[in-house]
Amino acid sequence: MDLKKTIDRLVEIALDEDIGSGDITTSSLIDENATSNAIILAKENLILSGIDVARRVFYKLDPDLNFASEKDEGDNIGTGEVIARLNGRTASILSGERVALNFLQHLSGVATLTSKYSIKTVGTKTKILDTRKTTPGMRLLEKRAVKSGGGENHRIGLFDMILIKDNHITAAGSIEKAVFLAKSKTNGTVKIEVEVENMIQVKQAIEANADIIMLDNMSIREMGKAIAFIGERAKVEISGNVNLDRLDCLIALKPDYISVGKITHSAPSVDISMEFLPD
Repeated sequence: MDLKKTIDRLVEIALDEDIGSGDITTSSLIDENATSNAIILAKENLILSGIDVARRVFYKLDPDLNFASEKDEGDNIGTGEVIARLNGRTASILSGERVALNFLQHLSGVATLTSKYSIKTVGTKTKILDTRKTTPGMRLLEKRAVKSGGGENHRIGLFDMILIKDNHITAAGSIEKAVFLAKSKTNGTVKIEVEVENMIQVKQAIEANADIIMLDNMSIREMGKAIAFIGERAKVEISGNVNLDRLDCLIALKPDYISVGKITHSAPSVDISMEFLPD
């Protein structure tokens, strides 16, 4: 999957959605030859993500516009810091403002929330993973934002890893059959993860030689017991109902991974604004 092509496609869709047949407010008020200077400003502490997308928004509208970023992907930015400076046609800056900020605020929100989780794992073996619970079309950008926030990507899609979940197990007949089929189809070249919900399934996943065992929505006590039983025979991922309030307890269990859907599907947008500078 090509990130640049994804950005181009998303920017085109977003601009068409917002501007449509034309920005009638700007065209009514602003002389087409007028020029301005503007800044993009952080209004709260944040981890930056999507600066290249914002740049692409303005260049798509006006190749002659000057967009100078002062911060890079993954930078830790404080309140009041300038993220980028723009110079060029006033109309182009105004027409691209909302779309550029939408991308920046959302993606930086994902990175910023991820950092609140990942910072708690510093000094431990546990890594924070994302999930496939992403905004349709935005997966590559949201997963990059996760990495910018200190997290790691689980799998990009259904094509790059085998994850056997409850419905797969039901359809295949058992964990043993599901893992056997997966291994036989891939000749052991792809890691196989199995989602389990109780100790019986944990034991079945171990007997089937799963590479990773996902403990899904299990109690702290059950997870502790499962991790002790698994030992070094498989990697362990904790999933389900993960939030910041529970994170310290989960990290204390010493899993290899903790997957968090919230960092993509529920990340609040951060406060970033654009301000025109006086002449």
